[in-house]
Amino acid sequence: MTSSQPSPTNGVAKQFPEGDNRKIRYAVVGLGWFAQEAAMPAFAQAENSELVALVSDDPVKLKELSQKYGVQHTYSYKEYEDCLTSGEVDAVYIALPNHLHCEYTVRAANQAIHVLCEKPMATTEDECNQMIHACESNGVKLMIAYRLHLDPANLQAVEVVRSGQIGEPRIFNSVFTQQVTDESNIRLQEVTGGGTIDDIGVYCINAARYLFKSEPIEVFAVAANKGEQRFAEVDEMTSAILRFPNEQLATFTVSFGAAQVSTYQIVGTKGDLRLDPAYAWFGELKHYLTINGETQERTFPPHSQLAAEFTYFSDCILQNKDPEPSGMEGLNDVRIIRALDHSIQVGTFVRLNNRDRDQYPTADQAIQRPPTEEKPDLTHAASPGGGKL
Repeated sequence: MTSSQPSPTNGVAKQFPEGDNRKIRYAVVGLGWFAQEAAMPAFAQAENSELVALVSDDPVKLKELSQKYGVQHTYSYKEYEDCLTSGEVDAVYIALPNHLHCEYTVRAANQAIHVLCEKPMATTEDECNQMIHACESNGVKLMIAYRLHLDPANLQAVEVVRSGQIGEPRIFNSVFTQQVTDESNIRLQEVTGGGTIDDIGVYCINAARYLFKSEPIEVFAVAANKGEQRFAEVDEMTSAILRFPNEQLATFTVSFGAAQVSTYQIVGTKGDLRLDPAYAWFGELKHYLTINGETQERTFPPHSQLAAEFTYFSDCILQNKDPEPSGMEGLNDVRIIRALDHSIQVGTFVRLNNRDRDQYPTADQAIQRPPTEEKPDLTHAASPGGGKL
């Protein structure tokens, strides 16, 4: 994406009258596995949000999914501008490969369309800044899809740390691993912005930041790769260390070649809290809080994290509020990801310019929506593990 993009044509985004109970109309841009498996079914549980348009270059997806969800408006990627100027769409949910996030966000903003963009926000800091500038210049909302910023289990973890129950938080540690066996999957392709740190490491980085309520000042990473063909372009796994200003340390390991694990632990001077699973978008999430050698277990029931995400973003648009997981939140994670990549290349710690954040997720923004009733049948899409779902 370059500065040669067209200038704004529609002015600022539409403002909705206070008390207006209409729904925000969304176009889903990119109809891959996660969009079909998690996002599209969630609109049924988001009362202030409506799926009205689909954007894809796969005509079979457009035909079958539009029929399934009762969507009247479908567009190819070449027709994206037509979608944005149709008058039928208020916001886009961008579920494209990472390297396309910037272009499709800027184009939406230039047509005064609000943007909910999947994470990681983009592939470079410069792209993130372009996205932020375009949305600010056109008066549109930009939210990065950090669904766990609205999740009761993760926000209760934030509250446990804030309350002092585990004492002063000192250590964060996480393991987030899965098997990605489909060699054609975008997670295994360098050109699309794939790789373990970008795709799943972003969860660990973000969790450490919101639990410590601080930004790392120094990072180190090392990668490992046994040389399997599927890891020809990206590393099989990565381990990282993040040093925070108050001499707190966060460590994590992420992998596309190991059994499915999704857990983090934050250790304080008086106790610790472990979430297992921690990052899942469906099913139960669990807390294990240990203080003075006694462990309390708490289960958080399944709910639709994606419906909560759409509900929150739509409310921000309707009430003219700035989303908490903002473009700056996405930018901070991307700069850390790129610093970790640099550390792998040079084999040393990499210093980061300290960017203090005055806003982190808090317990009062938790949203719980009913879970979707059943898994949908997918069209021309497979799970990262390669199996049809």
